Amino acid sequence: MSSWACTALLAEWDRCRWIWNECVARSKKAHRDGEKCGPARLDRMLTEARAVTPWLAEGASMPQQQLIRDFGKSRAKALKDIKDRLPQRQRAGMPKHKKKREADPTLNYTRRGFRLKDRRLHLVGGIVLTVVWSRELPAEPSSVRVYRDSIGHWYASFVVRTEVQPLPATGAVIGVDWGVKETATTTSDAHDLSHAEHGRKTQAKLSRYDRMMARRRPAKGQPASKGYRNAKKQHAKACKKVARQRQDTGRKWAKKVVTDHDAIAVEDFRPKFLARTTMARKAADAAIGATKRALIEMGRKHGRDVRLVHPAYTTMDCGRCGARAKHALPLSERTYTCIECGAMSSRDKNSARVMLVRAGLNPVGAEGARPPGALLQEAA
Repeated sequence: MSSWACTALLAEWDRCRWIWNECVARSKKAHRDGEKCGPARLDRMLTEARAVTPWLAEGASMPQQQLIRDFGKSRAKALKDIKDRLPQRQRAGMPKHKKKREADPTLNYTRRGFRLKDRRLHLVGGIVLTVVWSRELPAEPSSVRVYRDSIGHWYASFVVRTEVQPLPATGAVIGVDWGVKETATTTSDAHDLSHAEHGRKTQAKLSRYDRMMARRRPAKGQPASKGYRNAKKQHAKACKKVARQRQDTGRKWAKKVVTDHDAIAVEDFRPKFLARTTMARKAADAAIGATKRALIEMGRKHGRDVRLVHPAYTTMDCGRCGARAKHALPLSERTYTCIECGAMSSRDKNSARVMLVRAGLNPVGAEGARPPGALLQEAA
């Protein structure tokens, strides 16, 4: 991206950020006065502000209007959570002020605000961007979001209508159980996903950058030194690389699972609670949430039957006869032994088979194959 285009985008973001902060202030004042503050009222505020402020009028109105739409959705979601009396930890917070040195630029453009010509992105306001295309667009885009990430790289994310890309039928099903020792344990030994430990391998480098920032940390109210900014940027780049490695590992594994199986029973595991345990660092490095999301998205993309299974008692039930143990197994016990039929197997393998049973996919053998012609039942 040219320096002129980067400067133009940052100027647009400064205007949008001012409008967002003004919306926050107006909504707080309306709440104190007992008045309503919806998108229509904020649109009138924007029209009045552009009429009396030449600096705002210099920028395009479309990203500013889209920012008001985003603000309205964010505020409406927060008010709905309060009305529904959700617990504080589950609520979406009210929109807050965006600080210049903390908020990353994000600009949204609808179809009339951009066009593609000669593989370049032309934005309203005369901004022309040279795009490095990761892949061809499958259809005509309806909108685009131009944003900058934490390490200063700019991206353009297009919204397009996609179609399902079906894969050949295989006649096989698989159950997936999430864990920390192994990220994913399945009914097929060939599709188990071991813990890649990308974060542990980069921990020494991250600790070094942490020490560099600690030595150069500026006093409160003082600008950061060049050494501090460089160390902070290197730390962010290392974290971004680890995140991309985790994402790449999850996507490749999900592609393999989806290609080889018609139906997938996935444990609907939410690893957020692990952040409050002694396994927090290892659980975060396993990236269970990102891997699960990649598997669901890949299954939806290729038209596979992905069924989410509630994780309650999956470690206590027997995958063969369905009997439930009288007591929960401690984490140190890695072998499951059924008290009814005497079946003995790995704890995680048994849980993976339980996923198949609960999803209505009757497993036959350790590989999770189903009899020829058997119907895929609805998940329980």
